[in-house]
Amino acid sequence: MEDTSSKAQEAPATFITLEEHEPPGCSSRELILERARAACSCSPRSLRRLLPVLEWLPRYSPRTQLLGDVVSGLLVGIVAIPQSISYSLLANQDPIYGIYTNFFCNIIYAATATSRHASVGSFGVLCLMVGQSVTRHLQLAGYGDSGAALGDNSSSPRNGTEACDRSCYAITVALSLSFLVGLYQVLLGLLQMGFVAVYLSEPLLGGFVTGSSLTIITSQMKYLLGLKIPRHEGVGSFILTWVDLFRHIHTTNICDLLTSLVALAIIVPVKELNERYKERMKAPFPIELLVVIVATVVSHYFDFEQRYQAAVCGDIPTGFRKPTVPDSSLFPSLALDALPIAVIGFAMTVSLAEIFGKKHGYAVSANQEMIAIGMCNLIPSFFYCFASSAALTKTLLKESTGSQTQVSGLVTSLVLLLVLLWISPLFYSLQTSILGVVTIVNLRGGLSKFRDTPRMWQLSKLDTVVWWATMLCSTLVTTEIGLLVGVCFSLLCIIFRTQRPRATLLGKVSNREIYEDQATYKQLSSIANVKIFRFECSLYYANKDYFRAALYQKTGVNPVLLLATSHPGPGATTDTGSSRGSGDGFGCLKQARRRAEKPPARPPCRDMHTLILDCGAMQFIDTAGLSVLKETHHDYLGVGVQVLLANCNPSIRRRLREGGWAGLAGAGGQLPFHSIHDAVQFAERCHRGESKDAQAALPDPGDVNLQVSL
Repeated sequence: MEDTSSKAQEAPATFITLEEHEPPGCSSRELILERARAACSCSPRSLRRLLPVLEWLPRYSPRTQLLGDVVSGLLVGIVAIPQSISYSLLANQDPIYGIYTNFFCNIIYAATATSRHASVGSFGVLCLMVGQSVTRHLQLAGYGDSGAALGDNSSSPRNGTEACDRSCYAITVALSLSFLVGLYQVLLGLLQMGFVAVYLSEPLLGGFVTGSSLTIITSQMKYLLGLKIPRHEGVGSFILTWVDLFRHIHTTNICDLLTSLVALAIIVPVKELNERYKERMKAPFPIELLVVIVATVVSHYFDFEQRYQAAVCGDIPTGFRKPTVPDSSLFPSLALDALPIAVIGFAMTVSLAEIFGKKHGYAVSANQEMIAIGMCNLIPSFFYCFASSAALTKTLLKESTGSQTQVSGLVTSLVLLLVLLWISPLFYSLQTSILGVVTIVNLRGGLSKFRDTPRMWQLSKLDTVVWWATMLCSTLVTTEIGLLVGVCFSLLCIIFRTQRPRATLLGKVSNREIYEDQATYKQLSSIANVKIFRFECSLYYANKDYFRAALYQKTGVNPVLLLATSHPGPGATTDTGSSRGSGDGFGCLKQARRRAEKPPARPPCRDMHTLILDCGAMQFIDTAGLSVLKETHHDYLGVGVQVLLANCNPSIRRRLREGGWAGLAGAGGQLPFHSIHDAVQFAERCHRGESKDAQAALPDPGDVNLQVSL
């Protein structure tokens, strides 16, 4: 320590003047126009950016990649067949539309995506949200019971519009909704707004998926029991559905119940075995498709529909329907419903794409993924498809079975094409209870998150609160409100963390120019009469009062209170920053500031001569934060304590210079120091009587260049 002091006495203060770059003069309007021109450009580079298939397809190697893509595409297509039909129940649509959705989405995504492993199509959570919107519009249009069986188009509107039956109106609503969802996503992608996905944190998405899974299970229970109860929507639909289930439990269809139990007893153990031995198996056993085929055959030959009144899929047509145009008259009523669906759709797609992109070492563009999934909703809305996104189950299967590129998605579409052209009528006798079982079994991943909450609580209590709040609101209120509550709660947690951040005093590591938290580490030495205060957050309007309170508490010196007690004036009290004789309650503070402009002959503070503020953790300072720093400087100067700033980043230095910090009167107000050690050395020189020389060595505060002390 003595060697360091002697060197400090001998070495004069030196300064480096750094000239800043000129800031780019680009307005927001010019930036938007530039991005719009780039998006609308027809150059080969822009075309390859919008259609990444033109980039990777010419380099495709059939010898090394084709086998893995074909095997993966076949297996995903086999799994997609029962899922396409079962998820149509969630979307309140006929089974054929689920097959259409998965067929078209895989083709479009293969051409527009940057991810090689994400698998798109019907996703349970989105299907639930689509079904809720469709059911609400069916009720508003005056159609019959929303609990009618699939394929039953006898329900007619009670408002006199006979041109479209219930099934026709349901798909009309779904097409318009899908069009708006795709439009939102494409526009966000073109405007380079992919960063929006970062606001949907992992705890938020996990809680939302789990809450939606509970809602989906509740909606499928009536199919497992063979009950004909209405589909509830809105606030409290979860509880109302269970009330109806118990109220009508005596009307359970025994055939549907037994079929459901047998299917569960077969599918669940095999799925668990697939999961446990997935590393040893080349491909998971397609138990869902096998159960669907066997159940269809048994139901057909034993005539479950006529003998036991079991609900079946009914007629599923073959081929494609003529393209149609979404009903624009529904856009105003669907505009708000489409927003959360668009957000969840691109968030799941971008998340899965980035996860597997990092795992396999290739780059994924979040903005292009948003455009890709937007096109998967926009274009298919003309071909009788509802909203879709990347699906976790199929993506995991696709990646684990050797997929190399999106050629596997084209193979999946070929499998679904066979179903559309020839196989679909064979599913006429398939019981809807089997479809409900398939849907519920595929929600195991969302429900397994409950087991992770204790570990999450140990890591972060705030993240756990976000998870539970989102999950409960998504389940007990509505999925849309649950998503909104989750986003708001996440933002509130961020505000809470930044409003009361950690504040510490620093000590010096022995014989090193390193300063660390005294409350965390042992054997740190204090600098005589020098306090080093670190505020581990940006300084802005929400935490400025906490900054001042923490500073006074940690340093043990309240300059306002010290001035008030040393030189009490009329109406002054010992209360910090208040005065009984002042109408505005700031008489003492104003009086202290007036005295701070002219320091007393004998400074009231004898325990500290320098306060160093470590700004290394501050990313920004707003006008309120700058005012607090200037007030802190004046208040401490009034009690004989100089205030120095250290570790400021360039943006904070610029804000300090523009805010007049460099021109503050008194010691230490001229410039921020490059490091804490520089500030400590400067303070020690000033205290040893070298303050005049040190002040003379300071550069001109009016210099426009950045001044850094060394």
